[in-house]
Amino acid sequence: MQSILVNGEKQYPTKIVCVGRNYVAHIEELGNEMPDQMVLFNKPNSAISDILRSQVDGENLHYEGELSFVIRDGAMHAVGFGLDLTKRELQSRLKAKGLPWERAKAFDGAVVFSEFVTPPGNLDTLMLELHVDKSLRQSGGVELMIHKPQAILEEVIAFTSLEDGDVIMTGTPAGVGAIHTGERFEATVLAGGRGLVSAAWVAQ
Repeated sequence: MQSILVNGEKQYPTKIVCVGRNYVAHIEELGNEMPDQMVLFNKPNSAISDILRSQVDGENLHYEGELSFVIRDGAMHAVGFGLDLTKRELQSRLKAKGLPWERAKAFDGAVVFSEFVTPPGNLDTLMLELHVDKSLRQSGGVELMIHKPQAILEEVIAFTSLEDGDVIMTGTPAGVGAIHTGERFEATVLAGGRGLVSAAWVAQ
């Protein structure tokens, strides 16, 4: 199984539960409809990777930076930065036909994570920043979310069990785009405006 790092220790998520369309500006930039209820989908453990790829099976990938939480004892235990990787052209074709997104979202290597660390008591102060080749591409956080982290957790556990080590990804702010080989991605989670955890990847 693939692992993540939580406060310096390896954990092995059984699944990653993702929230789609949780920031109004991102919904607008992709031309999507505002959902009536929370949009949820899963990535399997095999989607986790240490390598940020620009292409898979000949299709360019797009990045989506997200605040991500590791679950322990039914609560948000640790926070980190997740890059949700998407086969955007395939996703668009599937959506146009009313078909599920898994082929575009749940492939091997479809997510990379920073380390996860214990968050502050007030999750409302959390936000993320993503720079690509020193240029700020994404910035946003809990304040801009349609569904806040605790509401997401309650919605998820209402229909599926979460094991210790499972991850919830809370959606992406505006600024998503294509990944190009050689680009350097620098990701930071901030709490109250101060850096909490960071990571960097060079796209292959």
